[in-house]
Amino acid sequence: MSNHHIAVAIDGPAASGKSTVAKRLAKQLGLIMVNTGAMYRAVAWATIQKGVDPSDTAAVVAMLSSVEFRCGVTEMLSTVLVDGADPGEELRQDAVNGRVSKVAAIPEVRALLVKMQRDYLELGSVVMEGRDIGSVVFPDTPFKMYIDASESVRRMRRAAEGIIDDPTARDKEDSERKSSPLVIAEGAVVIDSSELTIEEVVEQAVGVLAERGAPQEILDRVR
Repeated sequence: MSNHHIAVAIDGPAASGKSTVAKRLAKQLGLIMVNTGAMYRAVAWATIQKGVDPSDTAAVVAMLSSVEFRCGVTEMLSTVLVDGADPGEELRQDAVNGRVSKVAAIPEVRALLVKMQRDYLELGSVVMEGRDIGSVVFPDTPFKMYIDASESVRRMRRAAEGIIDDPTARDKEDSERKSSPLVIAEGAVVIDSSELTIEEVVEQAVGVLAERGAPQEILDRVR
């Protein structure tokens, strides 16, 4: 890992709990938490602002050269700005939900964002969550986890968030795309969160890190 920083890769399908787990784990360990889904949502949001059809690959690729996407860190959490603007909660709106899988399937979009994701490791050790972190972004990290949950549980979680899209349909799109599909990365430990509390999943994640030789100075931060 760059500059002796480590990358903890957390992948999983929609509403599996991976974002919440990643945030809690990063906070416990004092690491930077990177939400890569927000980056893809930012591109989807930009297509709305620019009036670009997300199904028009050429138009989306052309947009990438005219829009500035800037990733950073605030209070150990990743941030993303689009032409200097923070989309905020608009990244969760239904219109973005309906576009994100389409833009995420475009190789040029993924190439741009994967580079930005890897650059985070220059800033410090990270807990990074997404759908291709262990398989594509940091394939060499030993600290890989795949957070899963049953379809019924994921539907309930999605509904509780007020999101009406179908997580199963989203997973199908992401699993079948040619560019960096959603997969369980080689060597990843699968944690089923269906019947577990967030605290229990985080505890299991810390156990995985300990078993795989995470630096003791990081493990010592766990309360």
